[in-house]
Amino acid sequence: MSSRRIFRPLLALLLISAAGVFSAAKAQTQPKTPDTMEARVQACAACHGTHGQGTDNDYFPRLAGKPADYLYNQLKNFREGRRKYPPMNYLVTYLSDDYLHQIAAYFSQQRPPYPPPAKPTVSSDTIARGQDIVLHGDASKQIPACAACHGKALTGMEPAIPGLVGLHADYISAQLGAWRSGSRHAIAPDCMHTIATRLTDDDVNAVASWLSTQTAPQNPVPAPARSMKTPLACGSEPQ
Repeated sequence: MSSRRIFRPLLALLLISAAGVFSAAKAQTQPKTPDTMEARVQACAACHGTHGQGTDNDYFPRLAGKPADYLYNQLKNFREGRRKYPPMNYLVTYLSDDYLHQIAAYFSQQRPPYPPPAKPTVSSDTIARGQDIVLHGDASKQIPACAACHGKALTGMEPAIPGLVGLHADYISAQLGAWRSGSRHAIAPDCMHTIATRLTDDDVNAVASWLSTQTAPQNPVPAPARSMKTPLACGSEPQ
């Protein structure tokens, strides 16, 4: 065997070893990232924004300011398969209840500004229909007003009802469709599934369109717990 053929693997091994030593030395000289929840949830930032404010992607919702128990319920639903989105299902598969509570509490306390509301892209009749359902419901279809659960300001209610302002129309429409089809569901009684099955496609489009055009109130915090009596029992909301 030639000396060249022996020398080349030895040289490669020496270079790899030297690179490892250099990398280790460099890692020791660099400052460590603080072990805070803000640092830990950076995996969420690419989709949901640095402070959970949402992004331009219509299907990644705002997390900031939503009730902690709502956020915890959704993380748990992803972990247990009641909600299906592979990246989320994968991220939370091995996270404990306690850690999910910590993540939820962190985002519930964030208060980044809301984006400007969307401009209407549907007819005025559709917008009016959406407003009517959200604020008054439709008694003929046994559809309660969205505001009856999500609050007059549509900012949700503690401890587990989310706000609806600051969401994209496509996201709202997709979630109502998921509730209706059963691909998204909650602990029984699943009130959102019940309501969604009573909505037509036109109703869903109207509700999503009107909600996306609404400006967030100056103090967009959820209503206090039990400040409203909800028209339906929901398994995810303490009764």
